[in-house]
Amino acid sequence: MATADDTWRFRDRFGEEFGRTYFRRFGPGVVSSVGVGTYLGDPTDDDDDRYRESLETALGTGVNLLDTASNYRAGRSERVVGDALADSDTPREAVVVATKGGFVPFDGERPDDPAAYVRREFVDDGPLAPGDLARGSHALTPAFLADQLDRSVSRLGVDRVDCYYLHNPETQLAVRDRAAVYDQIEAAFELLERRRAAGDLGRYGVATWDALRVPPSAEAHLDLGEILTRARAAADTVGADDHGFAAVQLPFNVRMADAFTVAAHDHDGDRVSALEFAHREGLSVFTSASLAQGELTTEGSTPPAVDARLEGDTPAQRALNFARSAPAVTAALVGARRVDHLRENVAAGTFDPMGAGQFDEVFE
Repeated sequence: MATADDTWRFRDRFGEEFGRTYFRRFGPGVVSSVGVGTYLGDPTDDDDDRYRESLETALGTGVNLLDTASNYRAGRSERVVGDALADSDTPREAVVVATKGGFVPFDGERPDDPAAYVRREFVDDGPLAPGDLARGSHALTPAFLADQLDRSVSRLGVDRVDCYYLHNPETQLAVRDRAAVYDQIEAAFELLERRRAAGDLGRYGVATWDALRVPPSAEAHLDLGEILTRARAAADTVGADDHGFAAVQLPFNVRMADAFTVAAHDHDGDRVSALEFAHREGLSVFTSASLAQGELTTEGSTPPAVDARLEGDTPAQRALNFARSAPAVTAALVGARRVDHLRENVAAGTFDPMGAGQFDEVFE
């Protein structure tokens, strides 16, 4: 697991090459505010090789945040992250490793009959009952998540993970009401609190696509105030001194700024945005889709009035620095299948992001 001493040593090794706020607090230590995601790509040996090279380059050039999930590229992304950690000169204890559970993963390739695969591997004598599944591919039951955490640790080749996310919990809203989904989240948090006490993970959170950035009237909405309440209840149930709910992952970029602009969450009677809620409660936000899956990498892709306020030599760097400027954002995640793109994106951290006042002015 990442430690304070080792992450700070990593910061001391690279810190002078980056801007003042490039390394930010998370957990017991610090983490780079540009992180590497592993979602995009195909479950192929070629993409494995590309990721492996990029991840090793990242660890050697100032990135100590690797983000993945059990289902990314049919489970291959977790294995490649593990390979990179094993082959890198950077100590494992200097790297924050985050993964996710919720979607039923394949094992290296997409099966010809996915439904039959899920039934055979996870339902018949497995951790799932048919009623646990939403859309045939998603579950949040404690038994399933315990199984998934064990598999993730094995694929990653580590003893424990630093942050474990419930992956798109809003998927369960397709088959059960919101109150039942909150009950599921609390039960999942109880499992994660027990595994945290056992030393299997450091912290946990929720990684979402729609849930936290849409208004309360939307079908996919989940309230951060209620989620935090459920984390506190889970900690009380297992006898923990404090809860381990520490992180939120959601899409955020200049074209998809709902997490800042939509007042969707209750905080002590105030209706606030996801980022404002996280800021008030000291939660770390990790942004996905920071480059809108490549759409913000060309000149003119960021509105000129915003682009002019941002530091960076390339459109991609300026777009990343927009995400890094938002309140409560600990790191912007970006894909890394090409070393040249990886180096360009990491170099965004050599520039300082906007200050809070400048960021707010963008939306006035």
